[in-house]
Amino acid sequence: MSTTPRVVVIGAGIVGANLADELTERGWTDVTVLDQGPLPLTGGSTSHAPGLVFQTNASRTMSAFASYTVDKFLGLGDVLGGGDGSWCFNQVGGLEVATTPARLADLHRKQGWATSRGIPAEVVDVDECLRLHPLLDPAHVLGGLHTPTDGLAKAARAVSALMRRAESRGAVFRGSTRVTGIAQQGGRVTGVQTDQGEVPADVVVSCAGFWGRAIGDMVGMRVPLLPLAHQYVFTGQVPQLVGRNDEHVEARLPILRHQDQDLYYREHNDRIGIGSYAHRPMPVSLDELPDVDDREMSAARQPSMLPFTEEDFAPSWEQSQVLLPSLRDTKVDTGFNGIFSFTPDGGPLIGESPDVAGFWIAEAVWVTHSAGVARSVAQLLTEGRSEIDLHGCSVARFDEFQTADSYVSETSQQNFVEIYDIVHPLQPRLSPRGVRTSPFHGRQEELGAVFLEAHGWERPHWFEANAPLVAELPPEWQPPARDPWAGMFHSPVAAVEAWKTRTAVAMYDMTPLTRIEVSGPGSVEMLDRLTTGKMDKSVGSVTYTLALDDAGGVRSDLTVARLGPELFQVGANGRLDVDHLERAAREYPGVSVRDVTGGTCCIGVWGPLARDLVQPLTPADLSHEGLKYFRSTHAEIAGIPVTAMRLSYVGELGWEIYTSAEHGRRLWDVLWAAGQPLGVVAAGRAAFNSLRLEKGYRSWGTDMTSEHTPAEAGLGFAVRPQTKGDFVGREALERAGTPRRSLTCLTVDDGRSVVLGQEPVLVDGRPAGYVTSAAFGHTIGRPIAYAWLPAGLEPGTAVEIEYFGAPVRATVASEPLVDPGMTRIRR
Repeated sequence: MSTTPRVVVIGAGIVGANLADELTERGWTDVTVLDQGPLPLTGGSTSHAPGLVFQTNASRTMSAFASYTVDKFLGLGDVLGGGDGSWCFNQVGGLEVATTPARLADLHRKQGWATSRGIPAEVVDVDECLRLHPLLDPAHVLGGLHTPTDGLAKAARAVSALMRRAESRGAVFRGSTRVTGIAQQGGRVTGVQTDQGEVPADVVVSCAGFWGRAIGDMVGMRVPLLPLAHQYVFTGQVPQLVGRNDEHVEARLPILRHQDQDLYYREHNDRIGIGSYAHRPMPVSLDELPDVDDREMSAARQPSMLPFTEEDFAPSWEQSQVLLPSLRDTKVDTGFNGIFSFTPDGGPLIGESPDVAGFWIAEAVWVTHSAGVARSVAQLLTEGRSEIDLHGCSVARFDEFQTADSYVSETSQQNFVEIYDIVHPLQPRLSPRGVRTSPFHGRQEELGAVFLEAHGWERPHWFEANAPLVAELPPEWQPPARDPWAGMFHSPVAAVEAWKTRTAVAMYDMTPLTRIEVSGPGSVEMLDRLTTGKMDKSVGSVTYTLALDDAGGVRSDLTVARLGPELFQVGANGRLDVDHLERAAREYPGVSVRDVTGGTCCIGVWGPLARDLVQPLTPADLSHEGLKYFRSTHAEIAGIPVTAMRLSYVGELGWEIYTSAEHGRRLWDVLWAAGQPLGVVAAGRAAFNSLRLEKGYRSWGTDMTSEHTPAEAGLGFAVRPQTKGDFVGREALERAGTPRRSLTCLTVDDGRSVVLGQEPVLVDGRPAGYVTSAAFGHTIGRPIAYAWLPAGLEPGTAVEIEYFGAPVRATVASEPLVDPGMTRIRR
């Protein structure tokens, strides 16, 4: 008898089959996989998926998922007995072609992503594109990105192989079994109810694809995905392909993407398959699905395949004939509108229900990333953590408003439209906007704020009211011109705002940063266990600390202020931290955890004249002795109740000043009026990011994640084992050896080239790491980049950053670059 938990996986498509395989490989053999459709062709998205696996992605996590999928599927043919007819992955390579200069430049950027992740890729010229794919019209191609390890996954064969292997280890697959409910008791799952009886379970994982929302509803879990139809057609016979392939190996040309027209192509023996994202978004209700009896299920008839709408494909057919002239000798033979899952930000959905223990989801996962996602979910279940960072995949990343049907529908459709677009790292969504605004928003609009958007918040990037001051910048503060890419979503006004912060005083809207109130008996003990710093300090103390996972990876960095004996304010990185603390609080019955972000607001007042601005407005003693660095106090500013914390993420004297949202606008007005004689400016995120990099302050999720330890990230100072007892991750840190990599500060030699992140870094001409954060350092007069590189590189070491295919020379620098003695903050 198995002693492992009883696991029921809902969905026997590519994700569910992979998960059963990964779990049984780890010794969890009591696994039952249920599907409403017949096995192995169940009628979901997997059953009609075209199987293109392109590994290079803007997300490092998604690239890692895809690369693992490639490696795993290459070996699955052996499970089916080997031979030409058993392949599960045909490594024909991938070719992405550019028909515009902008796309060609973007392919160089993508080649950099691939290089930094160990994926072989090369930008090739027109002749090489034609050699790789002879059907192309060279007159319409400027070049391409060739990735030889990309290829075609045969999803149906892969599912059969994964089922066979998982069953050999004890897993059970049951098709034609409809899930009708999730049994629960005491807040935990106990089984899965089906039309054929209940299946006992300790863990349930929904891998139901676009049916995932319906399964989530069974436990009251909102699953923010939208089923959308995506067109796919098969051409008639293409004369140039006749005799090239056969029924065993149906493709030899590389898979092809024509992203300038939202199209992709693959061979089907002597025909071409064409997928299109060029048409209007087609949201699908589960009520609209065709009723297909199990006996009728086939490759051409499935619940996930809707009738083809020829008029939507007509423009794409014309563009396909331009790129591939041989298609003029054939026609569209058959087509369908196949259903896939889309989410508000395009990422998959992984995680456990916040309310029902043991209920997990792994949804909105395509074949491309299926094995990688399944491995991570298996690791979460069996080991408690994934070796790959999942913060961009966790279902807990979404705030409540982002799970509303209207928001999910609009943003998911927008992601469909933009899926092949060239997206700048700072590019905000166009709609919906104005979802979350601080109490200062109206005043910021009056000052000409240029807003970008993140997590629904409108965040000023710079203020046009400061534009006249550009002419007053001292010569050493004048920023150089930027190239068009780095110049997008940027203004020289940011230099003014940085200058004023360093030389006078500036006001920053810090409201969008997540604030969590932790209170009640046991709050000290809980926070002490979850973090690396000592929490049992005097009231008024503020502690920068880390939350680690069991392996010592940095799951978040936090600023914890003790406002009372059993009252703490935790400055966090987002909804994931709220979820983490809420789950932890279940073990401490007296502890309350509340996200208070929406009911509060914060102004950062920073600069050498910050005390001159604030002190006259309050009876509180804001002198260095009266309120020392990393201390907080309750006070009144012009009669407004506030909490002032002496912190500075920009490296200057000042405070984060908090109040309730109702008082926010008046607080802004009082500070603004008092600052006029001092030359106060409103400052935005562009200046903020520059200043924080000059001080070497890290940004979690960008500079470090759960894949990195504190020592590697340069945050060892935040770990205080000598002052406290046990904490999550302590044992792992004690076992850790000398770091082999480190987050390293670089300055750019030419003084003008501003990279933006994710670019590869070469040491001695070989890829050695990648950029995390970058900005122009206005105080030091040259660009800065932080990068993960081998540990031990000495200051002065020369490196190269590959920026759009061109080398940018940089130098390893000692950090921080500004005020290493911290004298400016501690005045």
